[in-house]
Amino acid sequence: MLMKRAKFILIVAAMALGVIAATACQSALVQTSAVQPANSPQPTSNYVGEFSINPSHAPIGATVSAVGKGFESNTELELVWEGFTGTWNVADGNYTGRTFTDVMQSLGKVKTDASGGFQTTFTVPSGFGFGHDVLVEKQNEIQNKSNFDVDMQVSISPSSGPTGTPITIDAQGIGWRPLENSWEVIYDNKFTGWISSVTTDGIAHASIPAVGAPGKHIIQIIHGSATFPYMNMQQSPEPDRPQWTFEFTVTDGKAIQPPSIQEQSLPIEKGPGKPDSTTGPAIWTDIASGTVGTPVTLQGSGLPAGKQLDLLWFRVVGSRVSGHGWDEASVSLGKVTVGADGTIMFPFKALDDLGGPHRIEVQDGGTKLAETSFTITPSAFAISPSSGPAGTTITIHLKGVGWTQTANIYTLVYDNAYVGYACGFNSQGDVTVYLPAAGEPGWHYIDLYPAIYAGTDMSQTNDFRIPQLTFKDDHPGERLPAFHFAFQITEGGN
Repeated sequence: MLMKRAKFILIVAAMALGVIAATACQSALVQTSAVQPANSPQPTSNYVGEFSINPSHAPIGATVSAVGKGFESNTELELVWEGFTGTWNVADGNYTGRTFTDVMQSLGKVKTDASGGFQTTFTVPSGFGFGHDVLVEKQNEIQNKSNFDVDMQVSISPSSGPTGTPITIDAQGIGWRPLENSWEVIYDNKFTGWISSVTTDGIAHASIPAVGAPGKHIIQIIHGSATFPYMNMQQSPEPDRPQWTFEFTVTDGKAIQPPSIQEQSLPIEKGPGKPDSTTGPAIWTDIASGTVGTPVTLQGSGLPAGKQLDLLWFRVVGSRVSGHGWDEASVSLGKVTVGADGTIMFPFKALDDLGGPHRIEVQDGGTKLAETSFTITPSAFAISPSSGPAGTTITIHLKGVGWTQTANIYTLVYDNAYVGYACGFNSQGDVTVYLPAAGEPGWHYIDLYPAIYAGTDMSQTNDFRIPQLTFKDDHPGERLPAFHFAFQITEGGN
């Protein structure tokens, strides 16, 4: 009997059902059939013969054998790998999960011998790990298939160094399913944060500082779909998921300091320039993004000569938790007089406001003539003070924190232990945290990472309000920086 092959998508999207909470002891895969393009014939299946892969699991890049028998003799067949690609779902400031779609990849063609058998090898493709189907197809008809498991791999480097040494965590072959996707980092039995790979095809890179007294320190990588690490893996529904334990030796020597706070902000992005093929009114900025206080020049053309026009900056105001909601409002950037050639040149500094894009309009008596956009990116001040005895109050001050569900909080980690989070929506992007210095005399490290504040995620994966250590490559929505500080606890008074 011919059967159409279902092409599956894991849909992690907001629906009227709301959030389905993950539990530590059960998980369900949410799947729906994906519609193939009208001009793409759907493979049918007519299972014949036998097909096996040896070994049945291996890491990315390994060479494995594929053996078939019982197929039509002297016939060309194709081996097809079922891979996946992932996207975050973010729209209008709201986070609605993640979507994974299957992507078929040819592993090459083989020709059966007179007895209908074949033997070949292939290299395990890069991409998401754990289970994959490998199909044997003949002219778009599935003849047989076999499951192959891609082994997830994790490493750290270096394995020793003085306090503050950046420890890089590299992972590949992370899975896309709920019980295979979110991996947690534990440092000396302290929860540090999670690593993701939704848009990076199962590959993750993260960095944490070496902290603690000279000697051995333990780093663990453990899975956790329900926010935090799942500790009794051997008793879980998927007991074969791996765990990693690494040793890092903190050595004597001068402590390594984080980069200067100015270096930690995102680089300024150049603006797109004057719109092409525009004969009517148009405005644009010389740069597309920058931190609060960055000098910006607004330019325009095609405007009414000699007119005095209003320039307006738009912002989001309000809160998610006050009960009053939020809305868009505008403030005046100033007035500008158009030159005889219809152009304007208006320098200003990026306003002290929420992070994210801000619409700028030029208006004539309340009527919009043209608009453009400028994006504020987060920035930080140096901590104050930078040293003192245990109990000293450390002030941490950020600007340009965003308002969307993927940008409105920063999570605070002290000596690789997650402490809590701070929100910038209600305070229009301004965040101040007062933190007591704690620990033994010496250097201590404070890290602020982006996170996902809230939303809906139908995959039973709850990664809300915890540090996303892979923010640089895989944060949903916005490009956001992390901020890193070092505080020295002294023996006595300041």
